[in-house]
Amino acid sequence: MTLKERVENALEKVRPSLQADGGDVQLVDVGDDGVVKVVLQGACAGCPMSQMTLKSGIEKILKQNVPEVTSVVSM
Repeated sequence: MTLKERVENALEKVRPSLQADGGDVQLVDVGDDGVVKVVLQGACAGCPMSQMTLKSGIEKILKQNVPEVTSVVSM
């Protein structure tokens, strides 16, 4: 399984809670440096708490499930 596939699988663990609040996350790219680029969608796109969701939620889960991930950034 590729790194990108492993990241996508980890995002599936986060997605239900985002969707429950009317949002979602789309994987854009996984860099060789471990930086994951995502786009927050729906309610998450304009939410003032989106950076906290990104760092405390999405990044934390990805790092736990895919050790190669160094950070997550929103595009």
